[in-house]
Amino acid sequence: MLMTEQATGHHPQPRPRNGATTSPVEHVTGAQSLIRSLEEVGADTIFGLPGGCILPAYDPLMDSQKVRHILVRHEQGAGHAATGYAQATGKVGVCMVTSGPGATNLVTPIADAHMDSVPLVAITGQVSSKAIGTDAFQEADICGITMPITKHNFLVTKAEDIPRTIAEAFHIASTGRPGPVLVDIAKDALQAKTTFSWPPQTDLPGYRPVTKPHAKQIREAAKLISAAKRPVLYVGGGVIKSGATAELKILAELTGAPVTTTLMALGAFPDSHPLHVGMPGMHGAVTAVTALQKADLIVALGARFDDRVTGKLDSFAPYAKVVHADIDPAEIGKNRAADVPIVGDAREVIADLVQAVQAEHSEGNKGDYTAWWSDLNRWRETYPLGYDLPEDGSLSPQQVIQRIGRLAPEGTIFTAGVGQHQMWAAHFIDYEQPATWLNSGGAGTMGYAVPAAMGAKAGLPDRPVWAIDGDGCFQMTNQELTTCALNNIPIKVAIINNGALGMVRQWQTLFYNQRYSNTVLHSGPDDVQANKGTRVPDFVKLSEAMGCVALRCEDPADLDKVIAEANAINDRPVVVDFIVHEDAQVWPMVAAGTSNDEVMAARGVRPDFGDGEDD
Repeated sequence: MLMTEQATGHHPQPRPRNGATTSPVEHVTGAQSLIRSLEEVGADTIFGLPGGCILPAYDPLMDSQKVRHILVRHEQGAGHAATGYAQATGKVGVCMVTSGPGATNLVTPIADAHMDSVPLVAITGQVSSKAIGTDAFQEADICGITMPITKHNFLVTKAEDIPRTIAEAFHIASTGRPGPVLVDIAKDALQAKTTFSWPPQTDLPGYRPVTKPHAKQIREAAKLISAAKRPVLYVGGGVIKSGATAELKILAELTGAPVTTTLMALGAFPDSHPLHVGMPGMHGAVTAVTALQKADLIVALGARFDDRVTGKLDSFAPYAKVVHADIDPAEIGKNRAADVPIVGDAREVIADLVQAVQAEHSEGNKGDYTAWWSDLNRWRETYPLGYDLPEDGSLSPQQVIQRIGRLAPEGTIFTAGVGQHQMWAAHFIDYEQPATWLNSGGAGTMGYAVPAAMGAKAGLPDRPVWAIDGDGCFQMTNQELTTCALNNIPIKVAIINNGALGMVRQWQTLFYNQRYSNTVLHSGPDDVQANKGTRVPDFVKLSEAMGCVALRCEDPADLDKVIAEANAINDRPVVVDFIVHEDAQVWPMVAAGTSNDEVMAARGVRPDFGDGEDD
C-alpha cells in the first residue's frame, strides 16, 4: 500500500539537531513519562480498559488535559475503535489494555489493522520484568503472539526507554506503509522513577521507507500508458492513505483511462465520475471485473493483487502488462509479476506520472481508447448493478442500504461489518469522498462495524456516522453501544436482520445443496415468522437497555420515514432493526477458486462478451 508521511496525522518530533532545544527535564514515574510522551506525539484519544499491570498508567492519565480516554466494554472494541479513528482521521489510532487476556483480546483488531495497513499503536501492560517467563498471573507473551501481525513491536522493561519507544512507535506506525505497532511495558517500568524530556533521541537505522519513485520507472510507465489500447487504473486503499486522491483524478482525466477502485479504495475516485467503472473482485461490478480481464495494461496504484480481486491467479488479466506502484517493495511481484515496478509514495508516484504522461502527450504520444470505451460502456449498460424486490412485499436489504445512503447528510461516514451487508453497502451507497467508507477488507472481521463507527465518531464528532451491520456481526461487539451512550458518541446503526449468517448461507445455497448447517440465528418458528429476522435477542429492547434510541422497520412503506427519524436524532446513539428477506443474495459473483472470466452477473446469468470480439 502506498503512503505518505505528510498525510498521516501526528508524528513524533525528530531528534534535536544543530543545538535545537528540548523541553526541561522532569522527574517522573515511568507511567507519567508514558502519558507525557503520548501528549507530545499528539495522541488526543485513547480507547482502553484498565487492569492490574497497566493500572499505574491510568493514574496520571486521569490528570491529563490533552488525552481523552474512552472506557470500552471489551478490549476488541478498543482495537477496532482505534482503527476506525485512524481510518477516519488519518491520525494514529491508540488503544491501551492490560496484560494477559486484555492483551490477547487485542489480537484480532491488531491483525485486522495489519491486513488493511492502518496506523495503530497498541499499548499493553506486562507483568514485572523479573516475572516475565515464569507464567505469572495474567502473563502472556504478547510480543511473540503478535510478531507476525504487527509492523514492529517493543518490550519495554526500563522506565527511561519509554519516551524513545513511544516516539519510534508512532513514527513507524504512520510512515511508509502504515500498520500496527505494539508497545508492551512491564509494570515495574511504569512504577519506577525516571526523568522525562522531549524530544527523545530516536534510533531506527534500518527503517528508511522509500517515498520518491525512480524517474526511469515513471517514464517507462508513461510510455506504456500512452501506447496501450485497453488500460485500466487499478486503485487500492494506499491511494487514500497517501492523500493522493486529487492527483489520481488529474491522472485519470489526463489519460482518459477507466478507473476501478477496490473495496478498500471506495471514495478514492468519485463513484459518479464517468471514468469510474466500479469495484473489482469476487463481488465486483461486471464492468470492473471484465475490464481487468480484457485489459492490455494494468496500472496498479497502492493495491496488492489480493485473491478477492484476482480470482484464480493464473487466469487473471492474461493480456495485460503490469505497472505496479507501491510503497512496500515486498508487495511488488508477490502475486503478479510487474513489467514496470515502482517503489514509492502514491502521491509522489501519481504526481510524477502526470508530468511524464504530459511529456508523452507533448511529443504526440497519446493513447486512443475509443474502441475500449465502446466496449466498457456496452458492458456498463448491459450489466448494471441492481436487485430484485422480494415477491412477498418484505423489505429488500439492498433497498434499505441504498435509501440510507441516499438520505444520509453530505459527508456521512459509513462503516460496515463483514458479509452480505458489507457488499451491498459497497455497491448501493455512492462514495464521492475519501475516508467515508470504513470496513475490514483483508481480515474480514465480523464485529468491526460498531466499534469502528464509535472510533470514527470520536475522532470526527461533527460528522454523521452510520454503521451498516448484520444481525450476526452485531451480536459480536454491540456492547460498545453502552460506551457510545455513556461517552456522548451518537452513532447510528442499521442492523440488516435476516435471521441468518447471510454470506455463509448464500454459499450454502449455491454450493452445499441448500443444507443450512449452523447459519440460522433464530430458534425456529417460535422465534421468527417466515423471512422475518430474529427476535432473540430483541434488538430493540437490547439497544434501549444500552442507552440508545431503538427503532424497528419491517414495511417498505415506512422505510424513508424511519431513516429520516434516525437521521434527526443526534444526541444519543440510534439503532434501527431492519427486518429483511433472508433469501436476498449478493451479485455479481465470482465463485471462489474460479477465473474472473466466469463472473456471474446474477444467479444463472453469465455475461456474453461477444465471442472474443473484445479480446
